[in-house]
Amino acid sequence: MDAELLHSPVVGLSEEEEADMSDWNLPLAFMKKRHLEKIEGSKALAQSWRMKDRMKTVSVALVLCLNVGVDPPDVVKTSPCARLECWIDPLSMSPQKALETIGANLQKQYENWQPRARYKQSLDPTVDEVKKLCTSLRRNAKEERVLFHYNGHGVPRPTVNGEIWVFNKNYTQYIPLSIYDLQTWMGSPSIFVYDCSNAGIIVKSFKQFALQREQELEVAAINPNHPLAQMPLPPSMKNCIQLAACEANELLPMNPDLPADLFTSCLTTPIKILCKLMCVCVCVCVFRIPGRLNDRRTPLGELNWIFTAITDTIAWNVLPRDLFQKLFRQDLLVASLFRNFLLAERIMRSYNCTPVSSPRLPPTYMHAMWQAWDLAVDICLSQLPTIIEEGTAFRHSPFFAEQLTAFQVWLTMGVENRNPPEQLPIVLQVLLSQVHRLRALDLLGCFLDLGPWAVSLALSVGIFPYVLKLLQSSARELRPLLVFIWAKILAVDSSCQADLVKDNGHKYFLSVLADPYMPAEHRTMAVFILAVIVNSYNTGQEACLQGNLIAICLEQLSDPHPLLRQWVAICLGRIWQNFDSARWCGVRDSAHEKLYSLLSDPIPEVRCAAVFALGTFVGNSAERTDHSTTIDHNVAMMLAQLINDGSPVVRKELVVALSHLVVQYESNFCTVALQFMEEEKNYAAPSPANTTEPGNLTPVRESPAIPRLRSVNSYTNIRAATTARNLNKSLQNLNLNEEGGPVTFSPGNLSASSSASSTLGSPDNDEYILSFETIDKMRRVSSYSSLNSLIGVSFNSVYTQIWRVLLHLAADPFPEVSDLAMKVLNSIAYKATMNARPQKILDSGSLTQSAPASPTSKGTLIHQAGGSPPIPGVSSSSLTNEVPKPPTRDAPPTRPPYTPTLGTQGPPHSHQFQRTRKMFDKGPDQMTEDGEETPGHRNFISMALQTGLCDWSAKYFAQPVMKIPEEHDMESQVRKEREWRFLRNAGVRRQSQRIIQRGTTTLHNSTQHCTFQPYSALFWDWEKGERLDYFYNGNPRYTRITAMEYLNGHDCSLLLTATDDGALRIWKNFADQRNPEMVTAWQGLSDMLPSTRGAGMVVDWEQETGLLMTSGDVRVVRIWDTEREMKVQDIPTGADSCVTSLSCDPQRSLVVAGLGDGSVRVYDRRMGPNECRVMTYREHGAWVVKAHLQRETDGHIISVSVNGDVRFFDPRTPDSINILQTVKGLTALDIHPQANLFACGSMNQFIAVYNSNGDVISNIKYYDGFMGQRIGAISCLAFHPYWPHLAVGSNDYYMSIYSAEKRLR
Repeated sequence: MDAELLHSPVVGLSEEEEADMSDWNLPLAFMKKRHLEKIEGSKALAQSWRMKDRMKTVSVALVLCLNVGVDPPDVVKTSPCARLECWIDPLSMSPQKALETIGANLQKQYENWQPRARYKQSLDPTVDEVKKLCTSLRRNAKEERVLFHYNGHGVPRPTVNGEIWVFNKNYTQYIPLSIYDLQTWMGSPSIFVYDCSNAGIIVKSFKQFALQREQELEVAAINPNHPLAQMPLPPSMKNCIQLAACEANELLPMNPDLPADLFTSCLTTPIKILCKLMCVCVCVCVFRIPGRLNDRRTPLGELNWIFTAITDTIAWNVLPRDLFQKLFRQDLLVASLFRNFLLAERIMRSYNCTPVSSPRLPPTYMHAMWQAWDLAVDICLSQLPTIIEEGTAFRHSPFFAEQLTAFQVWLTMGVENRNPPEQLPIVLQVLLSQVHRLRALDLLGCFLDLGPWAVSLALSVGIFPYVLKLLQSSARELRPLLVFIWAKILAVDSSCQADLVKDNGHKYFLSVLADPYMPAEHRTMAVFILAVIVNSYNTGQEACLQGNLIAICLEQLSDPHPLLRQWVAICLGRIWQNFDSARWCGVRDSAHEKLYSLLSDPIPEVRCAAVFALGTFVGNSAERTDHSTTIDHNVAMMLAQLINDGSPVVRKELVVALSHLVVQYESNFCTVALQFMEEEKNYAAPSPANTTEPGNLTPVRESPAIPRLRSVNSYTNIRAATTARNLNKSLQNLNLNEEGGPVTFSPGNLSASSSASSTLGSPDNDEYILSFETIDKMRRVSSYSSLNSLIGVSFNSVYTQIWRVLLHLAADPFPEVSDLAMKVLNSIAYKATMNARPQKILDSGSLTQSAPASPTSKGTLIHQAGGSPPIPGVSSSSLTNEVPKPPTRDAPPTRPPYTPTLGTQGPPHSHQFQRTRKMFDKGPDQMTEDGEETPGHRNFISMALQTGLCDWSAKYFAQPVMKIPEEHDMESQVRKEREWRFLRNAGVRRQSQRIIQRGTTTLHNSTQHCTFQPYSALFWDWEKGERLDYFYNGNPRYTRITAMEYLNGHDCSLLLTATDDGALRIWKNFADQRNPEMVTAWQGLSDMLPSTRGAGMVVDWEQETGLLMTSGDVRVVRIWDTEREMKVQDIPTGADSCVTSLSCDPQRSLVVAGLGDGSVRVYDRRMGPNECRVMTYREHGAWVVKAHLQRETDGHIISVSVNGDVRFFDPRTPDSINILQTVKGLTALDIHPQANLFACGSMNQFIAVYNSNGDVISNIKYYDGFMGQRIGAISCLAFHPYWPHLAVGSNDYYMSIYSAEKRLR
């Protein structure tokens, strides 16, 4: 073989051959999201968009120190000079009237931005008037914000000592006013606007005084006797904002073309000042721009709208996020002032003036968005002459359409990792316009689809109030867009549920869900939103119940869209979770019966959601009636049918659902548990691992000791793989037999705690009362008759059946399912044991005890016990007996050793406990003599059992749904890797075909040494002769691996292992020196008895259809659909012996089985169970070693028995068409799928390779090399699917590879 061929990305295929590669048409099994990722919700992002301290400016103090007609002594004005104050020329009227007019104008200008505030003017005031004004406004404002506007154009400049100037009563003197005093009067929160020269001095002084106050507060807090502590505490100035017209060393501009209060004009009349400055030639029109400021359809309103969008955009792109939230989203008036402040900075810098703010903003006057503003103003002003003179219609600005286009370019052309789009605030402004709203919502939805980061970004900009308001719209065209956007928001931040219910937003989504003309995708998002609204939120549950949500959901259960069915079920499960009114509404609508149909849904996630809904249906905590009890029992028995579902996520949810029933009927299950434990105690037969049991006629051989395995970190890899001694520890510590001897190892107690299993009912160190061994024995040996005759409760068969289901699930091959069931079983066993023991409990600490509760509302949760478990070593079959302390063992690496410490005070007796406590309540606190809690007394977890399925399902809506999946993206790395693998496969097929066409005359040897264990898997690189990896399969020690298959061998390979207890396990990362992970596991065949003389479990895999055929020591051939993870067919074998070999052909739908009685049977799986056996061949006289169906249109059946007779059958004829006699004592046979070869291995220590004519190609009796020893008895052999290579395993622990081409060493 050309070794380089496998590693070359180019194999010389033509384009036609590449296009015809068959690998692309093969489906992949077990590669869905549920197989590739952990079933848990996404980590919640810290949401900072919601303003915790939203404020309102409720009072405004307008302090004007103009002293019209008298210039201050420290300012030398130019001539001519800027004179306009609030667009009024003070010299055009009397001084007093001018002052009053200016004050009134200033108030009107502020009222444009905050009309509801309380305004007070103080014109040319004294210190006392200012004090009185400020204290009065602060008193009325309470904790809200107050604005102080100071115009000091008629007084001297501020002093370096932190003083501004006012007047005396007679206006003969300028009186200083300390900023420190002003801080005291104004309090906090406040905003200060200073329009005067050298205003930066005030900002600096303000900060110094604020720091001084903070120091005073600290001194008073540290030393209560300090004089400052006796005085009223000064207010903190942390929440104060300042806006100043210029720096500390700058004068205000005196240009006669400008207003004297340029800073105030920028802050309060930005459009007016901009238009004045833009073009002197149209200044006549400037003051007559048509329209109103708040009417966006008019020129003035549109300019203001564009200005708001641009300044918001500049601030959002330049400012830190928290500062943007504080200044532009916390307070409407503050936001308006700071938008206008950005304009003031741009204008005043051109006149050598730098406005100052506190908190300080980064420079924004050079931002590129100002150019868009200049263009918008130019377009508007150019229309004014014709609008005013001729009355022509106003043409709206293309600004918003152009910005949406820019946003669309960012969305479609941008790279994966890029800066946020600067147009996002503009998109939100566009939502206010009906003209552009549809396009804006569409683009916004595309942006939110980029992921949770985009949703958080949009929320921080301020999307929430916009899209909340839009829910009041009745426009049908907006429905799909709004539903999509809200699904994205709630998938990231579910706390919005309260806002939706408060504004009746849930009614919008109820109408969408009930609309039959709405596409299924949008109804899915609507029901997801409603599921979030009712999730653990009683107000939402009540509102949606009144909105008829249950009836609407029940109508959608049969929808062909699987995701809709899934979320309808989840929504139903959430609305009646702990909400009895909804449960009874569901009962009236027969909701539970309608949900039964989803238990057989082809999609595992839908089945899982249905189990969740039925679990919460029986998990309500309200008082029980006979009617409700009957319903619960019916639901439980329906759920029990899923015990052998092929999907572990369904079985995990099943355990949780049944745990709800266990909680509600606690006392009944305690009774059942005690009876099962009594049965197990009276059953004398030891473990099945080393003896014969009734019903199992074949003795089970003792397995060899488990070798030391490397630690496997991944939990899904099957608990922690470690030494046999460590693996046995928890069982041997916990579960001694009557004589005190250790029990046999089993995997049920090997699991490390998982997030899904750390919730219910057993001690927190997982040292269970019921070990896996005990539970397994209960499951196998307890008799119905004895139980039914002794359990004195009604509906005993229901409780017994559910207990058996839980016992079965505790032995589940998937660790997380097993762990959850063990938690439930041990919680009840612990409670039942404590209830049954009135005498003093073991001296390891205090254990809880309470009476069995009848079905009641007290047990909504299963509580773990508040005390120590029995001393390790107490068998569940002898809980009332004192037992010797077990020998000390090495602790497993996955958890610390448990060493109970004896307390100084005896544990409580049963009469010390209240009779009405919840299950596993902590009970009376046991304290030592000095009041300390005894070291042996340990708290137990108390939390609801859950799987995380709903949160995991919700991740779908948080992640991109419009993005092309990586496997379909032609440029993605995943796609490129697949292409490389498929090109490599095609090259292997071509190269091997050439070798096969040349003919095979002999096979050459290449031998490697390895050991084989029946409960572990080893992987070798046969070309290099290196062992790659090995891992523990997780099956119990008394079972063995009897079959292995590669799944997805053409692409990302998975390994299937089948054991003789009927369990199937699928592994990934099994041979690449990483931790192997269990993808899934399920009970492929039930009621199989582990045996060394039987066939164990045999399987055959159809990659083309995703079907898995299973059989073995049973009387059926069971077919599993791996896509649906369901059993699709049971074909009766019609024989009393075991099935030893399976082979299938997807093209002809045929299944061929070789049996232990020598017969070869052909089944057509398209036919019913009674007619599907279409042919039976009885020509073999002994055990059939292999039956192979050639996958060709007219392919033959090739079979061989232990007697060595190879027979060829045509499925259309009743007799064999050819017979070849090979060697006796045949133990293994394989047929090459491509070449005309088959190989036989014998217990008599040799291998024979034949062609289909019966000619011997090779006889192999010795290993290669000088003095090569005799090969061992052959145990297994297999051909490579394409190359003429044969792998052989023998009982002497050697593995050999034989090739048609001599290997160069």
